Amino acid sequence: MTSAPTQIDQPARGLQAVRIFACFAAGYFMSYGLRSINAVLAPDLVAEIGLSNAELGSLSSAYFLSFALMQLPLGVWLDRFGPRRVNATLMILAAIGCACFATAHSFASLWFGRALLGAGVSAALMASLMAYRQWFEPELQTRMAAWMLMAGTAGVLTTTIPVHLVLPILGWRGVFWLAAGLLALIGAVMWLALPRGRESPSTNSQSFLASMAGYRDVFRNGYFWRMSLTAGIVQGGFVAMQSLWVGPWLDRVLGFTGQERADRLFIFNFGLLLSFMALGWIAPKVSPERAALARIVTIGTLLVVVLEACIALAPGASAWWIWLAYAAAATTYTLVQPRVGLAFPKELSGRALTGFNLVIFSWMFLTQWGFGVAIDWVQASGATQADAFRATMIGLAALHGVCLVLFVLWPRRWGGR
Repeated sequence: MTSAPTQIDQPARGLQAVRIFACFAAGYFMSYGLRSINAVLAPDLVAEIGLSNAELGSLSSAYFLSFALMQLPLGVWLDRFGPRRVNATLMILAAIGCACFATAHSFASLWFGRALLGAGVSAALMASLMAYRQWFEPELQTRMAAWMLMAGTAGVLTTTIPVHLVLPILGWRGVFWLAAGLLALIGAVMWLALPRGRESPSTNSQSFLASMAGYRDVFRNGYFWRMSLTAGIVQGGFVAMQSLWVGPWLDRVLGFTGQERADRLFIFNFGLLLSFMALGWIAPKVSPERAALARIVTIGTLLVVVLEACIALAPGASAWWIWLAYAAAATTYTLVQPRVGLAFPKELSGRALTGFNLVIFSWMFLTQWGFGVAIDWVQASGATQADAFRATMIGLAALHGVCLVLFVLWPRRWGGR
């Protein structure tokens, strides 16, 4: 399959371009920050609600599960109604999810609020990528994607030291009430301030079920599966670590608590932000040829596997620096998603992007939940908590190593080029 020619509406310029980026970046800032906030709040949630490792993993991954389940209908809605209306409406649902989380007093009610939040922010990145395809030149797509992830990582930074500092004042419930208000405000601004982009006439003339059938063209494509499986399993594993387990790792394996843990989480995510910033400048220089992208993904995946093994085996508190290199290597996959989206005709772009996201977030859910289950299982066999964490990370590195082999050996007749 060759890349479809990309047509855009009147290109955005000046203040209009800034306004478009700022609106979508604000939504993704909140989405990514709230995705990762449990890495900081985990001790408070465990202390107040009494969560096990498996429950903590399940609670945080509820975000990813609902996010993943939203992707297929979301692709149709984006192609049918456009990114402005879909994203603005779902931001209000995210605000409701935060309010539910803030008032919860049991694992089940926390889980429900977290799931609503995940559903509400499910369009935060996909809507932006679709809008950028509509309003910005093709050569800027990977740069815009990298800068969006930079904005998201800035959201994660606010969940480290800043959240740690306001916790004694607001408590974790107050933090979620504040987030609910900000999400509602962002949704309203999106609805009022973003330009009305053109919708797809071919999609609007179809029923919802007929539009869903368009996913057949996406899911039958071998190139889609080669790229999405690699990005899903490996990037999904990294995000599961970043958004939850890096915090408990610093605490229970390396011995950092309180402000020390918050400081290191801040540095970790600031390093990730700088990596995305650098990638934003480098991305347009990467050859559009599929072979060039495949080489980058191969090298990036190899580095991820090696660094995960080093994280698992390295002794001493100074080993936390390896997490910074791990974050930099994982940014490789930022290049993949916009390239996959551009490989499909414009009328399928929403479904191609959300189909890709479905794979990624399904693996995020499975990894984040499964990591906690594996820790409890290893610990139940008699291992210390730190050894259980290390053994589980070795298992994750092995899984990603298998994924690397599959990516390299992917048959050309399945879309390997």
